[in-house]
Amino acid sequence: MARVPNDSFDAECAWLILREACSTNHVSISGGELIRLGENAVFWLSSRTVVARVGRGDARAAEAEREIKVARWLAGASVPTVRPLEIAQPLRVGDHFVTLWESVGDEISYGTPAELASLLRQLHALEPPADVTLPRADPFRRARCCLANATALDNEDKLFIGALLDRLANRYTGLTFALRPGVVHGDANVCNVFRDRRGRPVLGDLDTVAVGPRELDLVPAALYYDRLGWHSVSEYREFANSYGFDVLDWPGYDLMADALEAEMVTWLAQNAGQDERAGQELVNRVRTLRTGSSRALWVPFLWHQDG
Repeated sequence: MARVPNDSFDAECAWLILREACSTNHVSISGGELIRLGENAVFWLSSRTVVARVGRGDARAAEAEREIKVARWLAGASVPTVRPLEIAQPLRVGDHFVTLWESVGDEISYGTPAELASLLRQLHALEPPADVTLPRADPFRRARCCLANATALDNEDKLFIGALLDRLANRYTGLTFALRPGVVHGDANVCNVFRDRRGRPVLGDLDTVAVGPRELDLVPAALYYDRLGWHSVSEYREFANSYGFDVLDWPGYDLMADALEAEMVTWLAQNAGQDERAGQELVNRVRTLRTGSSRALWVPFLWHQDG
């Protein structure tokens, strides 16, 4: 299968890639239910006992291989995380890479902000692995990649967001951080905390694990509370207390919150051309970025799940 352009990467296309990958590598699959479509297309397989992640065409083998290694390293360090199947991975179809994981449950149930904080504490306590080379955390890389693929944005909006990212990146170089740098998740929000069949929270979506300022992992929960209203006062207080640090008190918070907002807009723009509701929400988000109006007007886009 040839490389699929990002504006053509939808659930149907991803399913065809998944079927070819599993067939070529003699991996048995049955059924197939879309869980979400974002940076990856994520499916349930085999009566919801297996989860498959299909990467967009700009995925690289090294990144997919690193995610598998990171998951196995974290399992060995007793951090509750999703676990890859014990087969040779990733599976490749053209420029696309597929990874297969044990399903933690047969229903989607997300953790709480406090549970996210507890998992982050465990992750942040680790020293980087000796046998896995983790990249340096770049809080602007994902937004720039998404912006390049954001066909739902017109050129004027792309230029506006690109210039915004440039300004924020220039200011980022001058930030002083309060916490010791180390291993970070890179996409730390409650939509990446899943409850297993016993109700225990586990950390998922490990493709963004990196080394960098630990404050980056604390900004999403603060933004969801402070600007978006997606977390309540009590939920955020429990998050900050559980972690032991309130990133809202850090002088760099506003800059990094601005960067995360831009990422959330560009991320949504990858799929907005394929869904009317996503398109409407994209217009809403771009308007608030341009006017500086309240981000409380944003609504969680549950079909794709922010992040």
